[in-house]
This record gives sequence, structure tokens and C-alpha cells, in this order.
Amino acid sequence: MITTSIESAINALTKGEVIGLPTETVYGLAANCFNEEAVQKIYQIKNRPNDNPLIVHVKNADAINDLVIEIPEVAKLLMSHYWPGPLTLLLPKSSLISDCITASSPLVALRSPNHPLALRLLNQLNFPLVAPSANPFMSVSPTNAQHVHDYFGDDISVILDGGNCQKGIESTIIGFEKNEIIIYREGTITEEDFKVLLGDLKVSKIKNKKVSHPGMYKRHYAPNIPLIISQNIAEDIKRFKNKKIGVLSLIQIENIDCYCKEVLSESGSLEEAAQHLYGHLIKLDKSGADIILTEFLPEIGIGKAINEKLIKASTTI
Repeated sequence: MITTSIESAINALTKGEVIGLPTETVYGLAANCFNEEAVQKIYQIKNRPNDNPLIVHVKNADAINDLVIEIPEVAKLLMSHYWPGPLTLLLPKSSLISDCITASSPLVALRSPNHPLALRLLNQLNFPLVAPSANPFMSVSPTNAQHVHDYFGDDISVILDGGNCQKGIESTIIGFEKNEIIIYREGTITEEDFKVLLGDLKVSKIKNKKVSHPGMYKRHYAPNIPLIISQNIAEDIKRFKNKKIGVLSLIQIENIDCYCKEVLSESGSLEEAAQHLYGHLIKLDKSGADIILTEFLPEIGIGKAINEKLIKASTTI
């Protein structure tokens, strides 16, 4: 059921059930971090491979002290600046964190979500929550409670309704190597943001694409119908003239003849585009179109993260 009842969520989680959890990024499938059977239910419900680690959600920075064996000073600074918020940190795990959460990695992914309902829930629990996105593996991530229900129906007994997600794409994931920050997944907190805050500290992007941390699969966030990244949408509409074409664009494109279209931001705002990305993809996926044509956004700030999602969702034809 879709509800705003914290008590219903606490009840379900305490009994070892999985719930739908709102966050500021996307909705998650949440379970008791310390209940391995409940954690395994998440993998089963999502049809998610067990080599794809999960993110642990905590109420605040102090709540990670028993979950990790070391916290670098730069991590403390980042938590004080960005938590609660869309930043996930990879830190060496303690024995309290099961290998099934980290896919046997020595590092655990941790974040504190910046959503009032999620934080109210976490503050009333005596355990953290594991919570990957609430979608079948590789599908488009959900950004409202109805999306979660449409995916899983009554397989999820409680879906907390926290409204539409304010950020709209997954958290930025970073790790630490000596005096360097490594970005494993792009999000709304950007490389430029880190450089402004941290000054001379080196920030780089992961080069090893082996799946060792959340969000590293090559294909992800994908609609059921083909999504094609176009260099020229108007020309590609002519190329696919015998198909029903859905168009996803940053701003309005005038004088195109397509089956349906969704605009990410009338003003061209990248923040608004991120907020609308998954919801618009889900609409287009259900529209009856044969293919979706889209285009890269400006490769600046959050635009880089959105483009990364589009690449992972795209099909080559």
C-alpha cells in the first residue's frame, strides 16, 4: 500500500519486510541492514545480481561510527558539508556489515538521505537501512511512490509516499585513495563542487569499470523501448519515419513531427532536467512509441551526470 504512515513502515521493517522509501534522489527498496534474509529479499525482488553492492542509509554522520573501521578527515569534512544529501561515501567496513551488502568488497557505501520522511523513519529505527533504487534491475529508477507501485504492486507491502523526488537522479558516489578523491558515479554533487570545497585535493574519475561498487553496470536506467542518443533529432525523425517516435529534449524543439514528446526543462535548467529525467522516460516508455530519440545535454555540472545516465540507458541501432 502507498501510505505516509511511519508506523506502518517501522512495523514492516521490524518484521524483516522490504518497503518503498522516498529519498531526495530516487525511491529505494529498503530493508534492515542487519537482517541478512531481508537484504536478500531486495536482491530477489529487484532481480539484482548479488555482485552489485547496496548502499547503506543512516540518519546522520555519527551513525556510521560502528559501521566502518576508518573515516578519513576529508570524509568527515564532506559529511559535515553535504549530509544529509545526495553524496555516498565508500569507506572500509566493520564486521557489522555483511558481505552480502558489499558483494564481498571491504568497502561499504554509506549516505544520509535528505528527505524529511526518510530521516523521520531512520531516527525512529535502531538499525540503518540498505536501499538500492526501487526498480527492477536495469529499469528506469522511480521518482514517486506510484512508480514503485507500478513496478512491484503488492510485492511491497508498504510504500512510503514522500512526493516527487527533488533531485531526481542517484547520489554521487566517491571513494578515497591516499590524498585523492575518486568519483565512481556522477550525481548532482559534481567534480567542480568538490574542487571548490577542497581546493588543491586531487579529484579524478574511476577508470576501472569492473562492477565493485553501486551504479557501475554498463547498462542501467533503461526503458523497455530503444532509447537513441541523436546528433540531430529533426534528421533522425526523418530517418525513422516509419516508426512512432517519442522525443526527450532539454528544451522545446519547434517544428518537429513526432508521436509524443517530453521536455526536461522549458528554461533549460540542468537541475530541473535531472529532477524530471526518469519520470519523463517512464512516461515515454508507456506512451506506445516505438523508439525514443534524445540528445546529450551540455557537458557541464549536473549535465555530465545526466549524460552518463542517458549513455547507460541507450541502445545502438
